[in-house]
Amino acid sequence: MAFTGNYMCTSFKIELLKSVHDFTPTSGDTFKLAMYTNSATFNAATTSYTTGNEISGVGYTAGGGTLTTTATFPKAAGTTAIVDFTDLDFTNASLTARGALIYNSSVAGTPTVAVLDFGGDRTSTTGTFTIQFPTADAANAIIRIA
Repeated sequence: MAFTGNYMCTSFKIELLKSVHDFTPTSGDTFKLAMYTNSATFNAATTSYTTGNEISGVGYTAGGGTLTTTATFPKAAGTTAIVDFTDLDFTNASLTARGALIYNSSVAGTPTVAVLDFGGDRTSTTGTFTIQFPTADAANAIIRIA
């Protein structure tokens, strides 16, 4: 089993201090979510998007789907900075995925933000495959810096 948990990538933390990523809605960078088979090997040390072991299937395009930063984010929740995305739908999809990468497609080298472990293979057969993001609060937001 290649996916072993969810991680905010270490390189992303360093890149934040270098002002590499801009999560501002409408005028910021473009962030994407690419999905992978269980043969992919990702962890906190993952640094960039790769096509290796990326899924293929009806309703999915290599590189994944574009994420939309929710209009009121980034923001603070107490002393934690958080970012939220609207849920991402792959329609009329026939695919199986074990996990995903969130990455910045606006920056050279397509740096990663986070590794997402689905906890097992997830399948859609001629239906809508939805990536549902957690509640956007200090304890659960998909991207949170405390």
